[in-house]
Amino acid sequence: MKIYTGRGDEGQTDLRDLTRVSKGSPRIEAYGNVDELNSLIGMIRPTGYADIDENLAAVQNHLHIVQADFANPDPDADDPVITERHVDQLETWIDEASAELDPLESFILPGGSDAGAALHHARSVCRRAERRAVAFQSENEGVNAQAVTYLNRLSDLLFTLGRLVNEREGVSEGHPTY
Repeated sequence: MKIYTGRGDEGQTDLRDLTRVSKGSPRIEAYGNVDELNSLIGMIRPTGYADIDENLAAVQNHLHIVQADFANPDPDADDPVITERHVDQLETWIDEASAELDPLESFILPGGSDAGAALHHARSVCRRAERRAVAFQSENEGVNAQAVTYLNRLSDLLFTLGRLVNEREGVSEGHPTY
C-alpha cells in the first residue's frame, strides 16, 4: 500500500463511505483531535506501571474505534462503534485507580512526575477532542453520542491516572492559590 495518493492535495479527504469532504469539516476536526490524543497516549507508554500501561493500550484501541466511528456517517451493523460497554470499562478503571488515592478536595495543578504531567497533558487534549466532537454533534452530522460520552469519561480517567502515577511516585499535588 502506498502512503501517499495525492487525493488530499486539494483539501479534501474520504470518509468511510467514500464521500469526499473538506479537511476543515467538523467531522475531520473531531477525529483529527482524537488521532492527536492517541499519539500522545502512545508517547506516555510505558509509564512504568503495568496496570496503567494495559489500560492505556486498551484506550488506544478504543480511540481507533472512535476515529472509525467519526469517519463513518452511516455505519453498518458490523462496523466498529463505541458503545456503553466501552464507557463502563473506563468507569471501572477510574474507580479502581481512585481507590488508591485520597479523595479530591480541591483543584490541583497539572504536573508532577514525567508520566503524571504527560497524563494531565493528555487529559487537556482529550477535552479539546471532546469539544470538537460536541461541535460536530451539534451540526447534526450523525455522530454516535456514546463516542462523545467516551471522550468525556476518558478525560476523567486520564486525570485520575495522572494523580495515581504521581501518588505512586511520591510526588505531591500542587494546588492553585487565589
